Amino acid sequence: MSKVCQLTGKKVMSGHNISHSNRKTKRKFYPNLVTKRFFIPEENQYVTLKVSTAALRTVTKKGISACIKEARAKGFL
Repeated sequence: MSKVCQLTGKKVMSGHNISHSNRKTKRKFYPNLVTKRFFIPEENQYVTLKVSTAALRTVTKKGISACIKEARAKGFL
């Protein structure tokens, strides 16, 4: 499965490792993803999502229903 947050759309970024002599080699920056099971009271069911830890904070603040609604509107779900 790809390393993409299903709620925010965060994904792998690329950049450089820079040595002391300023040589640059390619590297990847991975998002901090966790697999989490959420209960949706409106649908009375559980859903398992791969979300970033930043998205977990957003879910705590707004609620899972509002976050899923936004993700569907943006095309992430």
